[in-house]
Amino acid sequence: MIKLFLDIETIPADESIKAGLESGIRPPRNLSRPETLERWETEDKPEKVEDTFRKTALRGHQGRILCIGYIKESGKGFTEDVITGLEPSILRYFWDLATDVDLFVGFNVLGFDLRFIMQRSVVHGISPTKRLSFARYRSEPVYDVMQEWECWGREYIKLGALAEALGLESPKGELDGSKVYDYYQDGRLEEVYRYCMEDVRTTRAIYRKMTFQD
Repeated sequence: MIKLFLDIETIPADESIKAGLESGIRPPRNLSRPETLERWETEDKPEKVEDTFRKTALRGHQGRILCIGYIKESGKGFTEDVITGLEPSILRYFWDLATDVDLFVGFNVLGFDLRFIMQRSVVHGISPTKRLSFARYRSEPVYDVMQEWECWGREYIKLGALAEALGLESPKGELDGSKVYDYYQDGRLEEVYRYCMEDVRTTRAIYRKMTFQD
């Protein structure tokens, strides 16, 4: 069986959409005093626009894939890398890589990573090489580590917490998903790529624990 462990890092839409986002933000009703109105215009409103903009990184119709980290494993061993570059190129590379994959493994991969990849593929008109089922309560062809750990309940453990519970080193340090865009803006891409790859390695280690391979 060929397995593909994966994790993606995403960034918000192009900043040109901020003007449209700003027009959709309604002020509160209690802006009768001049000082309140000034604070809204200079502080509160820009903060809400920025927060709304950053949340587009979680939405497939707006956000963008910055990179995909992966480990591809077969009976002959495994390879690992981080796919980077322009988003259409990332997607084409990913689907080429996925052509012969039997099992896709990730942490919250059904709720986010694979869903986002599929949505961005549609946006760019890139046809997937695999037909993936997003049905719940199944462990094939997608094994969602988070859901399998929770037995498809309503609790959502974090990757770092689960790693520590299983005696593994948490991959989480100074950088987390909320800071990826800041690192991207600062040109600290190699740090983001390393962070992404560590999440993939940790996911694989957790999967092996959960399937009693270690």
